[in-house]
Amino acid sequence: MATLIFGASGETGKLLTEQLLASGRKVKIIVRPVSNIPENWSRNENLTIIKRSITEISSDELAGYISNCQTAACCLGHNLTLKGVFGKPKRLVTDSVKLICEAIQKNSPSVPVRFVLMNTAGNSNRDLNEPVSFGQKIVIGLLRLFLPPHTDNEMAADYLRENIGQKNPCIEWAVVRPDNLTNEERVSEYSINKSPTRSAIFNAGKTSRINVAHFMAALITDDELWKKWKGQMPVIYNV
Repeated sequence: MATLIFGASGETGKLLTEQLLASGRKVKIIVRPVSNIPENWSRNENLTIIKRSITEISSDELAGYISNCQTAACCLGHNLTLKGVFGKPKRLVTDSVKLICEAIQKNSPSVPVRFVLMNTAGNSNRDLNEPVSFGQKIVIGLLRLFLPPHTDNEMAADYLRENIGQKNPCIEWAVVRPDNLTNEERVSEYSINKSPTRSAIFNAGKTSRINVAHFMAALITDDELWKKWKGQMPVIYNV
C-alpha cells in the first residue's frame, strides 16, 4: 500500500514520512521545488518525490498522483511569520483538502481511501456537543477575526465533516487534533481522546510532533485503530 503525504517538508510531515518509510511502506510526497528535505530521501527506493506546489496542481493532475495510493495524509500549515499568517494563500489547508478529496473521487476507488488531516485542539468538533467556556468562545471568535490560519483549520475540518461526511463511498477520514506542539527526539506515551480534556486557550496541554506523527502513521497502517477513529476528530496529548 502506498501513502501520499502533503506537507512532508514541514516539521511534523518529515517525521510522518520517516516513520512510514521505516515501516517499509511506499510513500509519495508532494513538496514545493524549494522545499528543504533530507538528502537521503532521494536515495530511498520506497519514496517518490514530486516537486510541485499544491496551489498550482489541478484535480486531474493530482488524481494521477494519488491513483495508486490507498491512504493520504495532510500536514500542511501556515508558517508562523507575518507573511505566513496574513499573506496568501489564506485558505491553504481548506483548499488543499478540497483538492485532495476531488482528486480521490475522480478516481472512483473500489475501496475508500483513508485520509488523515492534522489540525488543532483549538478547533471544536461540531458533530459533538463539546463543552467550551464563555471565555474561550470569546477568544476563538477573536482568532477567527484576526488570525486567518485558525479559520482555515476550522473550515478544512468542517469540509470533511459536512461535505464528505460519514458515508462517502470514496473517502474515509480522521482529523487529528494536537494541542500545543513541542519538539522531542523520541516517541513517548500519549493519550487519545474523543474530545479535548482541557482548554486549548486557558489550560493548554502539550503534544510532541513526533507523537502526532506516530499516531497518524498508526491510523494509516493499523486497521483496527482506523475503525475506532474514522469519521472522528481525536485529540492527542503527551502523558
